[in-house]
Amino acid sequence: MNENEIQFTELLEKAKEASKTSYSPYSKFAVGAACLFESGKIYLGSNIENVSYGIGLCAERNALSTALAAGEKSQLTTIAVYSPNQKHCLPCGACLQWLSEFSTMCGNNYDITVILEGDNTDYTAYKLSELLPYGFKFQ
Repeated sequence: MNENEIQFTELLEKAKEASKTSYSPYSKFAVGAACLFESGKIYLGSNIENVSYGIGLCAERNALSTALAAGEKSQLTTIAVYSPNQKHCLPCGACLQWLSEFSTMCGNNYDITVILEGDNTDYTAYKLSELLPYGFKFQ
């Protein structure tokens, strides 16, 4: 295993741990996310549902919000997303757009890595541009 593979595996394990704090009584679909920034800090989030479905919060947006609320200023580099309910649990469209927004928060167009659990419990890595090739950008 090279350094990236070890880092990706560890980040996916953190997302797995985060999924255990999910509040998902309606869908019963737990999700955890772990965001890694250039500072080396990792921020976790889990999905939080509400009986008014549209105001729930996805794990990815929860993790990003936690980082921003903590004052994180460095570049987002990688996010791992995990669900015990489904392998290869892709972020929803809203979360992909959030990732696009905050992958450029330092002013550069950085193509972050998105890590998911693969079919054999290993990981699958994508670039955000593969999952959201035409995301909305402020000009």
